[in-house]
Amino acid sequence: MAEVKREVFGRMPPEEGGGEVEKFVLQSDSVRVEILSLGCIIAVLETKGRDGRFADIVLGFDTLEGYTRKHPFFGAVVGRVANRIAKGRFSVEGKEYQLFLNNGPNSLHGGAKGFDKVLWSPQVVPNGVCFFRLSPDGEEGYPGELKVWVTYTLHGSELAINYRAQSSKTTPVNLTNHAYFNLAGQGSPDIYDHEISIAADSYLPVDDTKIPTGEVAAVQGTAFDLRQPVELGKHLRKFHLDGFDHNFCLPPGRARRLVARARHPPTGRTVEVHSTQPGLQFYTGNNLDGSLKGKGAATYPKHSAFCLETQHWPDAVNQPHFPSTLLAPGEEYNHTTWFCFGTA
Repeated sequence: MAEVKREVFGRMPPEEGGGEVEKFVLQSDSVRVEILSLGCIIAVLETKGRDGRFADIVLGFDTLEGYTRKHPFFGAVVGRVANRIAKGRFSVEGKEYQLFLNNGPNSLHGGAKGFDKVLWSPQVVPNGVCFFRLSPDGEEGYPGELKVWVTYTLHGSELAINYRAQSSKTTPVNLTNHAYFNLAGQGSPDIYDHEISIAADSYLPVDDTKIPTGEVAAVQGTAFDLRQPVELGKHLRKFHLDGFDHNFCLPPGRARRLVARARHPPTGRTVEVHSTQPGLQFYTGNNLDGSLKGKGAATYPKHSAFCLETQHWPDAVNQPHFPSTLLAPGEEYNHTTWFCFGTA
């Protein structure tokens, strides 16, 4: 059983509507997590190391002000469509839609004001909290009124995130959480001493704007073969990589399966990611540049965190051979991702 506490975190600025932002604290013997009603943001996530001591392993801010300014989606739920849509354009049922371009020539993570930047309506549930929002028809250019529920529950050392959505018109939907992890503790300078493995036989090569080329490439014999654990720093050096920001293609099927594992040998902290989703975006914080002041006045330089974003594949709405992101009226989008924390 997890204890659930609710408190006020702050108030949105007047130009953002001035609404109250609440914080929900979920706590078990081994994990403590703080989640905000703004963007369903995971603001704090404390887990135990081998020595039994807790450390906060996600990047973020101490105050609401940090989250209301521009930041790289720290801890937030992103949507209506996570990741990139080429040229911000797609067609559904013969009608073309144009989205706001907020990532070079492309649309990223829902557009100018995505699900990460809005207040959600919270409700405490057993062992957790459920956030609801109604995304109006035409919001950020997307068709259909979309009802969305995001539920966080904590059972022992396992944090589950369930995403559900229903639409009044056919629309693409792709929801994920954009937590940035550092198992040494947030504010640690890099993730080079982490071991990472991803259970994917293929990945999506991308063009220079990070849009998939359409090829589904085998990882065998490439830098993207992470099926056995690699030490990240050594691996990046070996393959002369600037970092990862790629979608890994997971085994087909809707069942829960283990998709990735990260381990920090010095502290013993581990996280296993299980999901029902078809893809996983592995991102190594390549665009972090140390300019943001994080929790406890920490700075977050390049490669000081990683993201394991379970999701549908990027630009799927424009690539017919990718698993479909379209949700039709009468259907329900329903996916779950589980983060299992431990020591090894």
